[in-house]
Amino acid sequence: MTIACSVYIVTLNCAAWLQKTLESVQDFAEVIILDSGSTDQTYAIAAAFKNVRISHQDWQGYAAQKSLALAQCQQDWVLNLDGDEVLSTELKLEIMQTIAENKIDALITPINDVFLGVANSKHTKKHAKTRFFRKAKGHYDLANQVHEQVIVDGISQRAQGDIFHHGESSIFIKVQKNNQYSELKAQEKFEKGKQASILKLMLVMPLTFFKSYFIRRSCLNGWRGFVNSMVNAFYAFLKEAKLFEQHLKDKK
Repeated sequence: MTIACSVYIVTLNCAAWLQKTLESVQDFAEVIILDSGSTDQTYAIAAAFKNVRISHQDWQGYAAQKSLALAQCQQDWVLNLDGDEVLSTELKLEIMQTIAENKIDALITPINDVFLGVANSKHTKKHAKTRFFRKAKGHYDLANQVHEQVIVDGISQRAQGDIFHHGESSIFIKVQKNNQYSELKAQEKFEKGKQASILKLMLVMPLTFFKSYFIRRSCLNGWRGFVNSMVNAFYAFLKEAKLFEQHLKDKK
């Protein structure tokens, strides 16, 4: 049975997980991949799946790139995945049920980060994003340079099934991504006129650690949860420190 939904993915050297990603959506009507210059096996992997169409687009930024991929989708319903994410069977069934019932416009889906090869405890509070929605009802805010979100003009409901995110396979990769994302986020804040705060610079790291480790219950993930929460806290600090740096540069 073909699922009447388009999947869209933006990629750059995603061969490590792309096979599992595409296997998880091989019964969807179509998969649109917008690649920004992969030099690994991304194209060869994509070519092995009959429902996949891959094309090149120079990198335009996270929100803009996904918006361009979304525009290529032909189905009324769409699902966004990254090239290192795998759709769970539970969420696939929810998607099929949502399409059949046709009562809501989007599912807010939990993202289960597989950190250092192990998924979160089922009791950990996961981040959730709108990834499945009615195409006519959703769009991206192109002002967001990172952590792009779909804005849905309609009824949303939280899903029970997960999307498994495998991109944080090592501490090195997670820290590398955080360095890149914090640079973009600080630039975005600066362009929006956000002011640097010494008080926030001092407090953001311990408060973020407390939120991640205790409130979001990463403490249930053992030593991995501690390491992950520390890295998350440092990421929050980097965003504020780099915003402070932007203002210093602007005064020169």
